[in-house]
Amino acid sequence: MDLATSVGSVRLANPVMTASGTAGHGAELARYMALSSLGAVVVKSLSAEAWAGNPAPRVTEVDAGMLNSVGLQNPGVEAWLEDELPALLATGATVVASIWGFTVEAYEKAATALADAPPEVVAVEVNLSCPNVESRRSMFAHSPALTAEAIAATAGCRRPRWAKLSPNVTDLTEIAIAALEAGAEALTLVNTVMGMAIDVDTGRYRLGAGGGGLSGPAIRPVAVRAVHDVCAAFPDASVVGVGGVATGEHAVELLMAGASAVQVGTATFADPRAPTRVLSELERWCRRHGVRRAADLVGRVRADT
Repeated sequence: MDLATSVGSVRLANPVMTASGTAGHGAELARYMALSSLGAVVVKSLSAEAWAGNPAPRVTEVDAGMLNSVGLQNPGVEAWLEDELPALLATGATVVASIWGFTVEAYEKAATALADAPPEVVAVEVNLSCPNVESRRSMFAHSPALTAEAIAATAGCRRPRWAKLSPNVTDLTEIAIAALEAGAEALTLVNTVMGMAIDVDTGRYRLGAGGGGLSGPAIRPVAVRAVHDVCAAFPDASVVGVGGVATGEHAVELLMAGASAVQVGTATFADPRAPTRVLSELERWCRRHGVRRAADLVGRVRADT
């Protein structure tokens, strides 16, 4: 059984990764699984300087998933490189760093700080789902021009970049092409869907910041559609599918839609071993269906006529 896959120029042992924001900054999940068994560990998004994040409460369960407003809390790139990365590398994990910023300059600074990271940091996922304070808080991922600026500014990381895009747009393909043309090797689809929850007994927001991002089972069809449509528009693009993946069959669905790899996120809150379970279930599914190479599943969706 050959589970290997490629995301752009990055070769991975298998197509299952953690999702940024759900697996910690380093080796937090190592007590539950062998992190070296995953395609990659994608760490929480890092900014050039430490950031405190949003007020509590930051997470709340909803009917079909979870709302979060953690606010990208992180120690900053340099502190991560010194304090968190060594323990993660000691597990034998393949690592994908994630970066963000409120300005183009901040993206550039965060990326440049990763230039001399160890080679086990094989790629940088550029999280574009945060507001640009220079443009009246317009989210980078909601604008082709801002997306292109941020991606172009991150070339200093000196490794492949994956653009993580938001589904909260009218036409995702125009954002995708802007990211690809600006230098992104791959696209990560999708980030959370904007949502809100209110406690009807108190009349208060359930999250400290008011609104938040919806993740989990409810957004999986959104992710499948986004991956499918972007891959149909740009068949040569590499795509990582993320959103509601909790089983091997969910991974198969995203692969068939066109993704070369998937990320497991919210499912780890209920089951910290979810990424390795998804990987095992994916392998068993392939064996049951006579699929010898996981890569053969990519884009295999068809329409009966």
